[in-house]
Amino acid sequence: MNQTGLPARRSAHHMLMQITEEGRLMAELIGGGALARLENDDRARAQRLATEALRGLDRADRMLKPYLKKAPPAHVMNALRLGVIELCSGEAAHGVVNAYVEIVARNKRTQSMKGLTNAVLRKIAAEGPEGWAKRAIPLTPGWLRQPLVAAWGREAVTGMEAAHFAGAPLDLSVKGDAAVIADTLGGTVTPTGSVRLQNAGQVSNLKGYVEGDWWVQDAAAAIPVKLLGDVKGLQVLDLCAAPGGKAMQLAALGADVTALDISEKRMERIGENLSRVGLKANCVVSDAFAYEETGFDAVLLDAPCSATGTIRRHPDLPYAKDGSEFGVLIDQQEAMIDHALSLLKPGGRLVFCTCSLLPDEGEVQAEEALTRHTGLTIDTDALKIDGIDADWITPEGGLRLRPDYWADIGGLDGFYMAVLRKPA
Repeated sequence: MNQTGLPARRSAHHMLMQITEEGRLMAELIGGGALARLENDDRARAQRLATEALRGLDRADRMLKPYLKKAPPAHVMNALRLGVIELCSGEAAHGVVNAYVEIVARNKRTQSMKGLTNAVLRKIAAEGPEGWAKRAIPLTPGWLRQPLVAAWGREAVTGMEAAHFAGAPLDLSVKGDAAVIADTLGGTVTPTGSVRLQNAGQVSNLKGYVEGDWWVQDAAAAIPVKLLGDVKGLQVLDLCAAPGGKAMQLAALGADVTALDISEKRMERIGENLSRVGLKANCVVSDAFAYEETGFDAVLLDAPCSATGTIRRHPDLPYAKDGSEFGVLIDQQEAMIDHALSLLKPGGRLVFCTCSLLPDEGEVQAEEALTRHTGLTIDTDALKIDGIDADWITPEGGLRLRPDYWADIGGLDGFYMAVLRKPA
């Protein structure tokens, strides 16, 4: 790792600028090579810094406000935010202040504000971790917080924000005995059967990775497949398969799986993952609406959505997005439900799910599907699986998961899911 820490800090600052000002997602930036020139340690440090800054951005802004007469340019503000995160996590003030002063000074448009940067960060250093701890849990940006409060109430949203701020442990789905894998890796088994690890470190270094004993999958994302029960020998279509966790679950349970995704690159990754864990699926690269094979016993549709349920792991999302795409996504989900139903044999089941916290992408979609399709029903018996709290079952018969659930063991992603049964 570079001894000055400047390369990692500059890269973290660049990513923060791209996310907050250009609306780009961190995964997109990293996939595009934003950290490619860094050494391994610096790469990890830059990603950690940017992630922690996004997770605590609202709290950082609250700490900075008393020392700023007006908001500085974004280049300076993001340098200050990163400085707050480092100073309030106990990093030595001298190195932190000098680094962010240099980042501000290197930009011709902001170099005149290096004195301000120095003065403000030294005042923050005087507050330190104690000042940070006094501030409230960071609030979700208003464009998203308002509809969440309308849907779930302030108390629930406060709980979700606490979960977002805390981040997410690492969850694994396993091919064999979850208890054995948990014992081997020093983890625990969640109520629904996933293996949960705290402070897991580098995933590929964990025992069982090379052997293909497990794959990374949030506990919430693993539940939709479980709702299908015994799928051994059944023809099952995973209609939007990337990143492939559900296809691997289905294959491990003995289903005859067709995994479909529109992206050839993502499908290559699914194939690599299937190969690593020693499982097979028929992998198809196609637009979902262009795929017309019928007669499936079950279809799993994890539909494209706002992904607002994944903020525990992706704190960039509420800063890179503004909700303007919601209408298009909702229309697409409706059309995908209708198309998925057409691919089922009579009596077949569709598991519709989204990693969204918004009812319009979950409960409302299920209710409206029932009105559009005569004879379509919701299979509430499918929800009777281990670990499901009765309070999570919604009036129309689906399952609503939220980040504030399981708060004592690290939460879980926000998800909606329902099992829709086609008439025989």
